[in-house]
Amino acid sequence: MIRKWLPVLFLFAYVITVAIAPAFAPYDPLEINMSDRLSEPSEKHLLGTDHLGRDLFSRILAGGRVTVGTGFLVLTIILIVGVPLGMLSGFIGGRFDRYFMRIIDAFLAFPDFIIAIVLSGILGPGMVNLVLAIVVAKWGSYVRLVRSTVLAEKEKDYVLMAVISGLPAYKIIRKHLLPHVMGNVLVLATLDLGKIILMIASLSYIGLGAQPPTPEWGAMLNECKPYFYSSPHLMVIPGIFIMCTVLISNLAGDMLRDRLDIEK
Repeated sequence: MIRKWLPVLFLFAYVITVAIAPAFAPYDPLEINMSDRLSEPSEKHLLGTDHLGRDLFSRILAGGRVTVGTGFLVLTIILIVGVPLGMLSGFIGGRFDRYFMRIIDAFLAFPDFIIAIVLSGILGPGMVNLVLAIVVAKWGSYVRLVRSTVLAEKEKDYVLMAVISGLPAYKIIRKHLLPHVMGNVLVLATLDLGKIILMIASLSYIGLGAQPPTPEWGAMLNECKPYFYSSPHLMVIPGIFIMCTVLISNLAGDMLRDRLDIEK
C-alpha cells in the first residue's frame, strides 16, 4: 500500500523540503562577492558561485521556494476559479452553459503556453503578471473537465432522486457531485503542477517572469547564459532541479490516475 502511494508521498516531502530549505542556506542568496565570482564547486561553496560571486547552492534553495511556491499558488487560484465555474456550468446547463462554454472553447483553441507568453508580454514582466497570465491560460481545461464530470453524474439515479426529494442545489453539488469531481481534478492538478512550474521557469528565462536579483530557477538560467562555456554548471544545476521537479510531479500524477482507475 505504501509503495503504491510512494510518488505522492515523495512529492509532498519534496515540496516541504523546498519550502523550508532556504532557512538552511549557508549564505545570503543575494549577497554579492566579486572576489569569489565564477568559482568552481568547493568545500566553501558546495555548487560554486555565479558571475557576481553569489553562492549557487543558496540561490538554488531560495529559487526552489520561488519557482515551486509560485507553481502551487497558480494551481490554487486555478482550482478556486475553475472548479466552481465548471460545477455551475454543468449543473445549471441551458443558455448559460452554451454561451460560457463558447468562451472556454476560445481559450482552449490556442496552446496555453502561447496565451501565457502573449499575456505576459502585454502585462509586462513580473511575478504577479506571470501568475495572472498562467491562470488565464490554464483555467479553461479545469472548467471543461469539471463540467463533463458533472454532466455525466447528474443524469444518474442517485442525483435524480436527490433532486426529486427536494434537496437544495448546493447540497446536491457538495454531497453528490463534488466527491466525484475532485478525483479527476486532483489527477489533472498533479500532472499540471510540473507543466506550470516549467511555464514559470520558461517565462522567467525569456525575461517575462522573475526579475534580477530574485533567485528563481528560470531567471538563473537566463542570467548565466553568457557563462555557459566557461562555467556550465551555472546552467546545468538549475536545469537539473527543474527537470527533477517536473519528473516527480508527472510520476505522482500518473500514479494517482492509475490508483483511481483501480479503485473505480
